[in-house]
Amino acid sequence: MRVGLLTREYPPDVYGGAGVHVEFLARELRPLTDLDVHCWGEGAAGGVVRHRPWPVLDGANDALRTFSVDLSMAAALEGRELVHSHTWYANLAGHFAKLLHGIPHVMTAHSLEPLRPWKAEQLGGGYALSGWAERTAIEAADGVIAVSGAMREDILGCYPSLDPAKVHIVHNGIDTSLYRPDHGTDVLDRIGLDRSRPYVLFVGRITRQKGVPQLLRAVRDIDPAAQVVLCAGTPDTPEIDHEFRVLFEELSRVRGGMHWIPQMLPRPDVIQLLTHAAVFVCPSVYEPLGIVNLEAMACGTPVVASRVGGIPEVVEDGRTGVLVPVDENFETGLAQALDSVLGDAGAARRMGEAGRQRAVGEFGWDAVARRTVRLYEEILKQA
Repeated sequence: MRVGLLTREYPPDVYGGAGVHVEFLARELRPLTDLDVHCWGEGAAGGVVRHRPWPVLDGANDALRTFSVDLSMAAALEGRELVHSHTWYANLAGHFAKLLHGIPHVMTAHSLEPLRPWKAEQLGGGYALSGWAERTAIEAADGVIAVSGAMREDILGCYPSLDPAKVHIVHNGIDTSLYRPDHGTDVLDRIGLDRSRPYVLFVGRITRQKGVPQLLRAVRDIDPAAQVVLCAGTPDTPEIDHEFRVLFEELSRVRGGMHWIPQMLPRPDVIQLLTHAAVFVCPSVYEPLGIVNLEAMACGTPVVASRVGGIPEVVEDGRTGVLVPVDENFETGLAQALDSVLGDAGAARRMGEAGRQRAVGEFGWDAVARRTVRLYEEILKQA
């Protein structure tokens, strides 16, 4: 089976959950299929073909530059039997390939443009284009993969003309041989953490979707003995970057132990930080699943997360962490949940152990790949 996997992010350029998903899915698909990966970047090697936006569009709106990459990808997919796209950055490439080459198009929905209105702040008029691209591709796709049950409901709610029989749930996965407790302390020492004090850890982009401003306001009220470590970079816009910096500086003046790491850390460094965190926090206001919660659980760390999207399908409230409703009391609820975990080391340890067991038992990437290939086979039979 000759498959083209289409994505914006691919190692070494991975900055979000969709990129992590594609990285590990591709690894597991290679033994099962004849796989070519098409992504953004320069050059081609080892079954990976990289495409860059057309130079004539340098400085143009990002949506237009994305469409130029999609055209390049579509032209390069001749000879593939099926294409599988990830995120709106590549969905149109999959749609064009379906029309141009007469092959089925499968797309995985990691998020939905209609549910991310704050993207208009980042993309301007390009947000209308990204929404058009997603709608065009999803409504014509031969199969749509939702990464959670909640995501499936969102897809059908946003695109009611879509045949529900075409929407399939395949959860995100986690490599628990890679994401496992690392009890070394060299990374903690390099960052300057006080190993005698617990810390709360956040890992994610500085974006409204991830709830970063709400988190910073919430941690004003948590136990002052706790340190706060923010592995936070890639701000969506100058406005949210400014808002984050102001909030962080204000917090740093009134409480000690504030640590901001703006650069992308190597994966082993993140794993060590996850392992030693007293609690991992995921304050997203929109999250189809949230691979980062699985990463924390696989490292044996309890999770405090918002009760949105697919997060409750990963984090079991009271067993592997604490879920907080996203309502008018969200920031207060976050602070209380964090304090409840920080204040009970025994319960935190039990949550961490249960989280590791759940990640190992239910979210392996090999199972994700096998389910994905079965879907490919079903769609090819119908083509």
